[in-house]
Amino acid sequence: MRTRFFLLLLLVFPVAALAQAAESPRPISHEDLWLAPRVGAPVVSPDGRRAVFAVARPAYDKEEASSHLWLVDTDGKEAPRQITSLRGGESGASWSADSQRIAFSAKRDDDEQAQIYVLDLARGGEARRVTSISTGAKDPLFSPDGTRIAFTTEVHPAAMSDEDSIRIAEEEAERKHKVHAYTGFPIRYWDRWLTERQPRLMVQLLGEEAATDLLAGTELVKMPGYMLRGGSLSATWAPDGQSLVFAASRNLHRAAHDFTHADLWQVSADGKGELRRLTGDEGLAGDDSWGSPLFGPGGDSLYALRRPRTERVYNATTLVRLNWPAATEAAEIHLPKKRAVRQFVVSPDGREVFMLGHDAGHTKLWKARSRGGEGQLAFEMERGLYDNLSLSRSGRPVLVANFQSAVSPPEVVRIDLRRGGHQRLTGFAVDAFAELDLQQPEHFWFESEAGARIHNMLIRPAGFDPDKQYPLVVLMHGGPHSLWREQVHLRWNYHLIAGSEFVVLATNYTGSTGFGEKFAQAIQGDPLRGPADEINQGADEAIARFDFIDGTRQCASGASYGGHLANWMQVATDRYRCLVSHAGLADLGSQWGTSDAVYHREVNVGGPPWEGHPLWEEQSPISYAGEWETPMLVTAGALDYRVPLNNTLELWTVLQRRQIESRLLVYPEENHWIMSGHNSKHFYGELAGWLGRWLLEEDAAAQ
Repeated sequence: MRTRFFLLLLLVFPVAALAQAAESPRPISHEDLWLAPRVGAPVVSPDGRRAVFAVARPAYDKEEASSHLWLVDTDGKEAPRQITSLRGGESGASWSADSQRIAFSAKRDDDEQAQIYVLDLARGGEARRVTSISTGAKDPLFSPDGTRIAFTTEVHPAAMSDEDSIRIAEEEAERKHKVHAYTGFPIRYWDRWLTERQPRLMVQLLGEEAATDLLAGTELVKMPGYMLRGGSLSATWAPDGQSLVFAASRNLHRAAHDFTHADLWQVSADGKGELRRLTGDEGLAGDDSWGSPLFGPGGDSLYALRRPRTERVYNATTLVRLNWPAATEAAEIHLPKKRAVRQFVVSPDGREVFMLGHDAGHTKLWKARSRGGEGQLAFEMERGLYDNLSLSRSGRPVLVANFQSAVSPPEVVRIDLRRGGHQRLTGFAVDAFAELDLQQPEHFWFESEAGARIHNMLIRPAGFDPDKQYPLVVLMHGGPHSLWREQVHLRWNYHLIAGSEFVVLATNYTGSTGFGEKFAQAIQGDPLRGPADEINQGADEAIARFDFIDGTRQCASGASYGGHLANWMQVATDRYRCLVSHAGLADLGSQWGTSDAVYHREVNVGGPPWEGHPLWEEQSPISYAGEWETPMLVTAGALDYRVPLNNTLELWTVLQRRQIESRLLVYPEENHWIMSGHNSKHFYGELAGWLGRWLLEEDAAAQ
């Protein structure tokens, strides 16, 4: 029976046709996007022979997800191989100087908190735990001689030892009351209330039981504004192994009324003596912010990123080389048009630096002489972006990174510094994504009515037919100091939104990065009206350029700052059949008063609300609520403290009071982003349904 059926198929469908049908690309699904392996940042061994990286295997149910370490030879001759497999996952991999051992953070077996483990590649076998601190350990960093590991942990400010941490934790557990108490700012961060814990820099001598807290009892941690930069390790060992340099703030407490910054500090590796502050008003410019310290080869130069403090909210980071140990400025390196330096590495001979910077939908590799000046492109690229640079420390330079594009998720690559381009070393998602119909973005530019040159990306739907008329979905990015780039975006995936029905347009409005410092700064004093006008002009330009766009069917969608813009579109235009706003403000004043980050908002407007600066009302969507008419899908995470839920509820109340067609989705366990699998799938389904209702149903225009 099966044989006769197959022969009948051959008569009706020739073999070639069957093969073509089986291999025909299809639209991307949420499962394709969410369940694809996620390749993490590679870390190349000091000798350049191998790179270690994590591969996460996501799942809709978190308990089924996993993440493990893999190793790949940088010559690309062998396939990557998995080197860890126990449950719990690993993070923060670091190499020893001899390229034989890897340290990482993991929670294994009976660990109550994550600890540091070391895997000896030469001897083989399982990794062994080297820390046992009650508060947990992360961000391991081998000392130059390989005998010690620096890491971070979070402890109570009064703790001077792990015994103190254990005692304080027991006392807190016995309390009958639960309360958050504060005398200063900030009190929240993204999705958590800030508790009485502070990050500390620790050093563990391998083979010893207890770690040394390098910051306990120092004047720095006693300051009300103390915080390690980003709350984690931004540190480097001095070449002699006798000290470490790290970045930390001492004025975070003034965040409600002034800008804050981080300085570079030096601390003895044995934790004895007071800290030495390397930057700030006693050395280099007082309010500039510093981070990512890294010693160059030879030990006579210390590199770090510096973000200057000016009257502008946005200032591009530059790369600075300091003389060591004097910590005096020797050279400054910047990118063309003062694009921000995102990451950097130093060549093994110390003569060159390689940097990443945004450029018109891409993140490109730039190079410069370490003596200072302006960097230049290492090579041109037409697709995708690089991230997570890692460079060998000896011999011929071996540079690895992640590379991705809008049609291919991140993989590990080796960059060819002589010929340009790269060699792909991994291919975890290559075959799966080859089955998908993912149209390459088309880049185009136009000149705005204000005279600015504006960059755009247009994404065609799966199964694109140039003779068909497609509705237009306009996406608005957050930030505002970010940009739409060629990437496989989890939260706002171009192709998943486009499906097989919509053309997607992503406009990099004034305020976006990747176009020079002045372009990013130009949004100050014009937070919503100007960018919204440019986005609408971008839609006009796309409709005029591409005759497959049906200009009578348009919707606009955005999140965070893009959500602010979606709400402003209620005021700016009636061109859209519908709007989608995730984590967007309705009132500039209430956003200022409730967010976990506030001061830059009033500077953008011109001063605090009580001083009467007109922008507080002139560019606040709620000031024009009587004019709102456009149907809107409103979404938010209940744990979002950057754009707190009250902003969404204000928006929703106005929509209901105005009796505007609308739908509200509040995800009680999500924060600023919808990041759990089931919720993400639900959100994308709701988004598709909303867009389909207003752009595809025949009677949508009449509603």
